[in-house]
Amino acid sequence: MESSDYVPSSSSLTTKELQQNLKLVKRRDRPIRLLFDIPSARIVERALSKYVLYKVVVMRSGSFDNICLPVERRYSDFCRFHHKLQEEFSEELEDVLLPRKLLSGNFDPENIVERRLGLRDYLAKLYATRCVRYSPRFPEFFTEQEQKRAHSFLRAGQFKSALDELQLILGIQERMEPWQSATLLVPTLCAMAVCYRDLEEPEQAFAAAHRVLPTLRRYKVDKYRTPVLEMLVDLGYQLGKPVAQLQDELTKLRDGERGEVSYCSLKELVVQEFI
Repeated sequence: MESSDYVPSSSSLTTKELQQNLKLVKRRDRPIRLLFDIPSARIVERALSKYVLYKVVVMRSGSFDNICLPVERRYSDFCRFHHKLQEEFSEELEDVLLPRKLLSGNFDPENIVERRLGLRDYLAKLYATRCVRYSPRFPEFFTEQEQKRAHSFLRAGQFKSALDELQLILGIQERMEPWQSATLLVPTLCAMAVCYRDLEEPEQAFAAAHRVLPTLRRYKVDKYRTPVLEMLVDLGYQLGKPVAQLQDELTKLRDGERGEVSYCSLKELVVQEFI
């Protein structure tokens, strides 16, 4: 037996090695959950307004992903979010309280710190509430503003700026994916495919469109499926990839949709989102 095939038995391991193995097993079996932090806040002064922006970070425990994906939200954003959740889950959220609104002293450093910690605990309590954790409203709070900004950039032809926002959104959505529908990533990946194509990065565009295709098939999201297939076929020919099966699938879909669906390209579809 060659040394590369040898697996030591537990009796041949030292105490230190056994402890390390136990740690690895525990880490592997540890359930993944979301963690929230609001590490900082900043005061923004405009001509006619002044407010505090809180930096919100979403992390996943049990993973080695150390990439920081921050978004910024005002206290008023939290208030609107809480109101929407209460409309749907009033009984479940009876004991989940948003930090109180201050009549004065909003910009006092001590009050900002207290509110920052209170908002962090509020998000943790929301996540601990099962119905909220699985609600589409939950990821929307962390991505909706960025989605609107990304699609605004896209409609203006600022594809690099749009892509920067979309990559942030995708990272957050991926962290929330275990508790959300698989269709969560569809608009984001489709928009990324459009941006990459217009930035003349066909390999990246093909990869984004190809990644989203299984979800479109499984959940029959025909709104996107035909435009995505068309892009994949077109890019596949350009890149020299095998596209016969994709072409057959596209032809069958078009034949089935004839006279029933008004056709538009993936780009035309994407620019209509988040208006």
